[in-house]
Amino acid sequence: MISDLLSDAEIINAWHANATPWTTAVRSGDIESRRLITDDAILDAVLSQSPQSVLDLGCGEGWLARALSFRGIRVIGIDVVPELIEQAQSAGGGDFRVASYEDVAAGKLGVVTDAVVCNFSLIGKESVDGIIASAKSMLRPGGAFIVQTLHPLIACGDQPYTDGWRPGSWAGFSDDFVRPAPWYFRTVETWIRLFEQSGLDLREVREPLHPNTGKPASILFIAGVAC
Repeated sequence: MISDLLSDAEIINAWHANATPWTTAVRSGDIESRRLITDDAILDAVLSQSPQSVLDLGCGEGWLARALSFRGIRVIGIDVVPELIEQAQSAGGGDFRVASYEDVAAGKLGVVTDAVVCNFSLIGKESVDGIIASAKSMLRPGGAFIVQTLHPLIACGDQPYTDGWRPGSWAGFSDDFVRPAPWYFRTVETWIRLFEQSGLDLREVREPLHPNTGKPASILFIAGVAC
């Protein structure tokens, strides 16, 4: 059924299928937008909050944890895909654990940090709603919840600017990628509402521009807990 292919469960299935080519693409610098702008954008956003500890949700093969660890920040990396966690553990730079977003939202990690970072890792529906709703429980007073994601105005394309599931695509990636992951489209208004409903204060919105196109390569939200 189509509904089965547009779901949080199918996102996880797709990442299980693509863990190896994804690790290769990230470590080889094959993704132009990351190489030119979005990797630096998320690093700058995290460092601007001066955290001593970070929870990296959807850490993948661990590149961000390694970059932060190199700067003296303690990082716990979480991903639901065991192969990605194995890749992260083999490269080092953090405390990497297999866990689902549902586990995290339910407080099963028992972790409280200075910052929670979600770098292009909030693409589902119910799982994302749960993570943001529980964000305050993971943060110390004054802590930051940082999200980088596709810019809705750019990612919308020719489709209506309304929330809803969209099919995935590996266009521009190698032929090693299979089974593209679907994703749940949210407008900017919806993202802001999610933060407000969770009790987080939205501190800043950034729109990193692609140096070649001059258009937003992503949108970056920095929300937080009052001191």
